[in-house]
Amino acid sequence: MNPLQHPAVAYLRTVLAVRMDRLRDEEDRSAGASAIEWAIITGLIAAITLAIAVTIRNAIEGAANNIQTQ
Repeated sequence: MNPLQHPAVAYLRTVLAVRMDRLRDEEDRSAGASAIEWAIITGLIAAITLAIAVTIRNAIEGAANNIQTQ
């Protein structure tokens, strides 16, 4: 049996073909722009979260270094 004729491969090819047709369709072009917007928003949120985490870490390390031991 040819592996390309396997039902799972045929299903995958069909699903990919449908998705490619949607991407090429003029009406769905806004979906790509929306995905880019979400990626930018997610990146900004990640950067802000990282900045807050670094600030908190530095504050904790500074406070820990100021603790006097006997």
